[in-house]
Amino acid sequence: METNKDEQLTVIGKMFHSLGLFLLRKTAGQQVALFIRAFMSLFSRSRSFKTDSRNIILQTFFTGVEIFPILFVVATLFGTVVIVEVITMMGKVGFSDVVGGLMVVVIIRELGPILTAFLIAGRSGSSLTTYIGGMVINSEVDALASMGVDPIRYLVMPGLIGGAVATFIMTIVFSASAICAGFLMTKIAIAITGNAINLQLTWDYLSTEILNAMTFMDFIFIVIKPLVFGSIITTNACYQAMNIPRDIRQVPKATGKSVIKSFFYIVCADVFLSLFYFIDYFNEISKII
Repeated sequence: METNKDEQLTVIGKMFHSLGLFLLRKTAGQQVALFIRAFMSLFSRSRSFKTDSRNIILQTFFTGVEIFPILFVVATLFGTVVIVEVITMMGKVGFSDVVGGLMVVVIIRELGPILTAFLIAGRSGSSLTTYIGGMVINSEVDALASMGVDPIRYLVMPGLIGGAVATFIMTIVFSASAICAGFLMTKIAIAITGNAINLQLTWDYLSTEILNAMTFMDFIFIVIKPLVFGSIITTNACYQAMNIPRDIRQVPKATGKSVIKSFFYIVCADVFLSLFYFIDYFNEISKII
């Protein structure tokens, strides 16, 4: 009996080994391996808390703070359009009691995190690919390795941690800006146009509806989604840079590939995470029908 069990364990081990080798031949598997290596480098014996923390803070500042102006403008315009459309359309069809729910779904749950991730991927992700790609082309990464410095810990890990934290912070900033600044822009539009926009909108009404519509699952995914998106963006950006051919003409190609693939991975991840909401969606549809 023990021999049979040992044989079964051996077969299972070989199956997992073969599966691991198969996945490592694929781009997605290699990126997952890079993510694991970067994260585990936080616990390596050669780590330097001072150096690592400085690099992470610099990457967080670069990814989050420097993108704030364009993110705030996009969030304000987006929030204004959403508030005007939702209030007017729901009032016309007699569903004014679901305004808060729609605001939560459109801004906080779905498009807010996605648009923030797109902005970060287009700006910070592309810059990270260009920066590390240039180091690869100039053999600076090889120089780091020859000096005993782990390139994954020194280059990839700060980008991963800093990018994920910055994406989380900027997603909250985007949603808050879309709602608050969008509300102010809507009130200004009402004041300028007079009766052109027939809206009876107050901040107490809007904020109360949004807070009442938010669920415990929303608060969980406010944290999970940005962290997942930020990890995807930075891991993909670093992977494209670390695997760039030794040709300076390949840097812009790798940068473009990094942005496009980040967009694709973000949408796929959002679809997967949205599966947790499908039961609630179907229940709400059945109530309406």
